[in-house]
Amino acid sequence: MQQVESTARTAPDTTPAQPDGAQQRLGISIVVPVYDEEESVVPLYDAVRAQLDEIGESYEIIFVDDGSRDGSFTVLRALHERDPRVRVIRFRRNFGKTPALVAGFAQARGDIVFTMDADLQDDPTEIPRFLEKLAEGYDLVSGWKYPRHDPPTKTVPSYFFNRMVGFTTGVKLHDMNCGFKAYRHELLDDIKLYGELHRFVPVLAHQRGFRVTEVKVRHHQRKYGKSKFGARRFLRGFLDLLMVLFLMSYLRTPLRLFGMIGLLATLAGLAVDGYVVADRFLPFGSQQPIHERPLLFVGIMLLIFGVSFILTGLQSEMIRHFAYRPSDEYSVRQVLE
Repeated sequence: MQQVESTARTAPDTTPAQPDGAQQRLGISIVVPVYDEEESVVPLYDAVRAQLDEIGESYEIIFVDDGSRDGSFTVLRALHERDPRVRVIRFRRNFGKTPALVAGFAQARGDIVFTMDADLQDDPTEIPRFLEKLAEGYDLVSGWKYPRHDPPTKTVPSYFFNRMVGFTTGVKLHDMNCGFKAYRHELLDDIKLYGELHRFVPVLAHQRGFRVTEVKVRHHQRKYGKSKFGARRFLRGFLDLLMVLFLMSYLRTPLRLFGMIGLLATLAGLAVDGYVVADRFLPFGSQQPIHERPLLFVGIMLLIFGVSFILTGLQSEMIRHFAYRPSDEYSVRQVLE
């Protein structure tokens, strides 16, 4: 631990500190969520600083300590004391990657905002390639780890997940969940992130009309620590995908989804019970008593489900009405005055 802190203290202080509360715009912000990455943050800082100094843009590096239980915050504090371009946000406990990114985005002052993982698997020397893509007019550039140095337990589910997302949303990226991304700041002001929606930022941005692309980036094997993501995240990712698809298609008109399901179930219930009644009373029917027909209760259940779905749709419309904000209905790219 002492060796790591000593390394942190040798970081050069080349930029004067800004006064408290200053909101000076910068060229680039780097947002890095950190969770138990004590051994990785200093090498990452050194690599990022070297690359950004070479580019020549004004910049800041924002580390978000997501409730680390090791000495990550001690190292980050030492970096901040020696380099005012390093800013640190510390959570009280582990809240997850999406809240960490949201907190970093809220503090970012750069016109271009990068996100990177703290595990040293992302290569900062790839930053110029992202900037080249942004210069072509794109609003979000997502990294594509190629070749990817992860075990099959991560790469195989990720392959199918990316294909499923591309098929259902139309946003065809090879590595949707890559943590190495570059954004124009106005994009971050235009989308809402909560839960674990960070993996679907390209989809949400595309839905809002922003231009999205990807670029191949070098990917390194993890040097320190262990991955914080298990196999269960893919199940959560599938459920989140269903939510995203619903938000994309029916956020503004929830009754169209629930009402259609309810209407079909109600019609099916009426048809089933109508058949049971007709079969009992018409001359050519079986004349079997209605209460002895299990099919009758199937129809009743369909009617109950149908009415319930319709009421759910109406209730959703009421919630939508009271939560309505005009700015959610569109995304402004430019205003000429």
